Amino acid sequence: MMTEQNIETFNKYEWDEMVVTGPHELNAFKNVYPKYGFERPVVHYSTFLARYLDQLKPLLKNSVEKKITYHDPCYLGRHNGEYEAPRKLLEAIPGVELVEMQRNRENGYCCGGGGGGMWMDSFTAKHTTMRLSEKRAMEAASTGANVLAVACPFEVSRFADAVKSTGNEHVDVLDILELLDRSMRGE
Repeated sequence: MMTEQNIETFNKYEWDEMVVTGPHELNAFKNVYPKYGFERPVVHYSTFLARYLDQLKPLLKNSVEKKITYHDPCYLGRHNGEYEAPRKLLEAIPGVELVEMQRNRENGYCCGGGGGGMWMDSFTAKHTTMRLSEKRAMEAASTGANVLAVACPFEVSRFADAVKSTGNEHVDVLDILELLDRSMRGE
């Protein structure tokens, strides 16, 4: 019912393409909504911005001297095949050294937050020795990176908690948009 109401609302407006910040939203609008008649193009912000990288690069004036590793969100990567756009954006930032975790791209490791997992942590904590996000935070730290870059709004808080609970507070968790902003503004 909510899907149908959303589609009705979207159809009231003229627009060419929907740009979303979350991989879960991308997956829903791209793969689920069409079953209910939604036939509009949708793209993740990383794909959208990578299209305009030539125009974006001149704005990236300030160096961000960080060693960065990137986590592939399941719903952006494995479910929707986008691996390169986030990396292209990170590589375009002056001063960034991009290092890969052992498990990346098609072999990426889940953060554990998808499919409602984010709200199940208190339950799963009683049944597991370590959350998936904690394992992934440890993998990120093992690369020597001081930033774990993400492209999903849920992952920022998820991984921020995980780096603390695993004793890896020296690793900052930042969305790619935050890193682009730092390069543009000089923070």
